[in-house]
Amino acid sequence: MTDSRIGVVVVTHQRRPEVLDAVARLVSLPERPAVVVVDNGSTDGTAESLRARFPQIEVLALRENRGAAGRNAGVARLHTPYVAFCDDDTWWEPGSLRAAADALDACPAIAVVNARIVVEPGGHDDPIVAELRDSPVPGPDWLPGPALGSFLAGASVVRRDAFLAAGGFSPRLWLGGEEELLATDLITAGWEICYLENLVVHHHASVVRDSVLRRRIGLRNTLWFTWLRRPVLPALRRTAFLAGTVPRDSVSALACWDAVRGLPWVLARRRTRPHHVEVRLAPLDAAQRASTARRYV
Repeated sequence: MTDSRIGVVVVTHQRRPEVLDAVARLVSLPERPAVVVVDNGSTDGTAESLRARFPQIEVLALRENRGAAGRNAGVARLHTPYVAFCDDDTWWEPGSLRAAADALDACPAIAVVNARIVVEPGGHDDPIVAELRDSPVPGPDWLPGPALGSFLAGASVVRRDAFLAAGGFSPRLWLGGEEELLATDLITAGWEICYLENLVVHHHASVVRDSVLRRRIGLRNTLWFTWLRRPVLPALRRTAFLAGTVPRDSVSALACWDAVRGLPWVLARRRTRPHHVEVRLAPLDAAQRASTARRYV
């Protein structure tokens, strides 16, 4: 069942036990995908352990932690038309990668497919799944699932050419909500993003994470994306909503300061999305305000 259409990029940082388990699951998949692990500057022996245990994969050891942009380096090493992303605490269910490649073959205007996320232990749907199923984004009738305005990188498969043409993940955003900017740029370029229920990714959340830093960066990135791509009035409304709802603590204050310090960069690269894209994705504002599944802010 080897499937030469698809490869997998895994990013990791200081999680050697988790990534060893994730890669063991990947290399045992019936699709036998090409696997590239991008080690974001780990100092715990991650790269050495991976090379010793899995000689059939490629390990790209970076000197620094590039965050989500580490995936760009992994995609560049692959030559498959489709690339699945995998975090070091997630794994793809057997057959899902083949099904994703089939869907992308059948629909050449789709740039990204997002899988259903199953939380482990327990095997229940992640709360975000209901929001993916009920996406308010209108889409063409030919889509095999609900149209999305963004996606979750660790549970997605991308069309490599579209990903590269859009520039991949922004190094400046680092990690935390980095998908929103790429998704908007893909949709602006005429691509579609779609949720497919039959694709399944399992997620056993690592306890090795800095939740405070993630919230700080997530809020900063939300503000940056808003002013990079949204027209002035929607951007003002989004900013006002965040100002009125984020916790009033030092983390939020630091995130806002980070966002302000990056304002020259934001203004230099500000490119509002076309009106038809803004209208199409505008229903996401209400969905994001009501969401309880993913709240970096």
